[in-house]
Amino acid sequence: MTLLEPHNLPFAAALVVMLVLAVVQLIGVADLGDADLDAGGDADGMPDASMFDGLLTLLGIGRVPLTIWLALFLLLFAGIGLSIQELAESLTGSPLYSWLAALFAGVAAVPVTGVFARPLGHVMPKDHTTAVSTESLIGRRATITDGVARVNSPARAKVKDIHGQTHHVMVEPHEVSSEIHAGDEVLLVRREGNQFYATALAERRLSPTHSS
Repeated sequence: MTLLEPHNLPFAAALVVMLVLAVVQLIGVADLGDADLDAGGDADGMPDASMFDGLLTLLGIGRVPLTIWLALFLLLFAGIGLSIQELAESLTGSPLYSWLAALFAGVAAVPVTGVFARPLGHVMPKDHTTAVSTESLIGRRATITDGVARVNSPARAKVKDIHGQTHHVMVEPHEVSSEIHAGDEVLLVRREGNQFYATALAERRLSPTHSS
């Protein structure tokens, strides 16, 4: 059985696309790794969104860069598909129709990709060191890491998004007279462009709903 036989073409195509993704990453033509997979923003208090986020986590989506996840999926899809065809030919004397084998391989490859992606995410760097302008970070808890945040004098803070990835943002206090020092925990309450405004949790005795 060869890779270029008609019944194996979906899996050959998957390997080609996987190689293209690898080349794109190596030469830096495009960066798909930071694509935003947060379909619903902050999901607290929304059971359907929470279930969706849980499914994404189970599948490993958001644990590794999107390009890595796609490449891993395509590799497993091709490997599982070729194995299915090899098994079918050894048992029945002929392979399955290409579309049927692709369907079986696709269904099997999705959860298997999650199994591999989750531990892989633990060993891959997640920090993003640029200021992030994203509505989904509003309402999340952050920690001041450098400097003292005052009005018109922002300080650097770190905050984790819904997928557990760390973002570094610039923060000013929401209250005019407030100062927020390094190590203080804050709640991001609004933003203007890339500038976030926050309330010190200890100062307002708020009960945070997100973990950083």
